[in-house]
Amino acid sequence: MTRVLVTGGAGFLGSHVTRLLAAHPDVELVVSGDLRASAVPEVVSEPFDVTDAGSLAPVLQKHRIDTVVHLAAIVNPGRDVALEYRVDVDGSANVLAACVEAGVRRLVVSSSGAAYGYHGDNPEWITEDEPLRGNDAFPYSRHKRLVEEMLADARTAHPELEQVIFRIGTILGPTVHNQITALWDGDRLLRIAGSDSPFVFVWVDDVAGAMVRAATGGPAGVYNVAGDGRMTVPELAARLGKGMLTIPAWALSAGLRVGRLLHLTEHGPEKVPFLRWRPVLANDRLKRDFGYTPALSTYEAFEEYLRTHPGVARR
Repeated sequence: MTRVLVTGGAGFLGSHVTRLLAAHPDVELVVSGDLRASAVPEVVSEPFDVTDAGSLAPVLQKHRIDTVVHLAAIVNPGRDVALEYRVDVDGSANVLAACVEAGVRRLVVSSSGAAYGYHGDNPEWITEDEPLRGNDAFPYSRHKRLVEEMLADARTAHPELEQVIFRIGTILGPTVHNQITALWDGDRLLRIAGSDSPFVFVWVDDVAGAMVRAATGGPAGVYNVAGDGRMTVPELAARLGKGMLTIPAWALSAGLRVGRLLHLTEHGPEKVPFLRWRPVLANDRLKRDFGYTPALSTYEAFEEYLRTHPGVARR
């Protein structure tokens, strides 16, 4: 019987994961490690902060935890880079060290397709064999790359700690609203000239399902997590019944540079690659090797998002 602790267990993704784990027949105990109390009655809440280096190992030992699912992260990056680094990078280092100290058997980590980076020479479909080149100018992407480099070193230094790393595409869910979904709220969708900027979407229940499989079985390894297929900006605009505002990359960079100087926007020209060269995740290894197929495709996840967010689409 598995005894699992989920960091960030009271958060958006964490609450889905802990609820599924609590109902799983092979799970004896689920502990939510979060500053907030879990809303799932069957889950034990342990308040702690991943940036506190000494707080986790005693909790792991107290509950005889054998599996840790590490989800604690900044939900909407881009506001406080120093805090994001402490939570995402230092916090992951603290979790990793605590797992080694407490003799945890398996560590499951939510990474991101952003670890591959936003580059003009990205392949049309990115597999797990592609190098991690997270952009230094985009802190979230850089932090995910740094965490994965840390985890790779740990696989050599501590082979007794199994790792399952999920590089996740854009997560959609009934309560999701972030810098990506905000792109769909206006009258027109922004498009960079010469780029269709494809998205891969995955519904939150599918991400949680993959996490639960990793916590209760399934092979160790690194896997992209995304629904089948992709949707380009023109396809998104057509489905939403909205037009597009097409801007050359150089013009958008200049406009963002001026806008930030005038304090009209917090975004700068470093955001242009994020909009222009999105990593498109191939999920073949997830389905073939890990044995998990998301229930919803990219298109179906987007349809479910529209169903749960009435008013976003015009038709």
